[in-house]
This record gives sequence, structure tokens and C-alpha cells, in this order.
Amino acid sequence: MVKGKVSKKFALYPPKSLLEGLGLKEGATVKYVVEEGRLIVEPVMDPLDLALSTEKWTKTSVKEFEEESEREQELYG
Repeated sequence: MVKGKVSKKFALYPPKSLLEGLGLKEGATVKYVVEEGRLIVEPVMDPLDLALSTEKWTKTSVKEFEEESEREQELYG
């Protein structure tokens, strides 16, 4: 179990080691969920970081991407 502090303005201050263990850095976005009287804090990955860290399963050239974009624009205006 790890303990932290709640400030006068209700800011939560978990230990640095706990935050680092979750891969959180200053300015990171988190999600709060309350379940059965417990506060759960979950990291929310930045969409760009997620896209860059995800295993790539296909290759698309810029030209192919632009062609697909043009087709979609024609279909959906």
C-alpha cells in the first residue's frame, strides 16, 4: 500500500515513484473513476503517442492516403 496527501485545495499528491510506475509525467492526462468507494486513477494515452507506439499492421504511402481521402470526400461531401 502507498499513501499520499490531499492538499487544502483537494489536490492529490501520490508519491513520484507510483506515478513513474504508471508511466505518467507532468502534464499527463488521467481519468478518475469511483467504484465501491474507491478512487481509481487511470492514465489516458495521448492519441499521437498511441499511434506512434502501436504495432504497425499495414503500409500506406502518402499518395494512397490522399487518393483514399479524395474518394471519401466524393462519397460523403
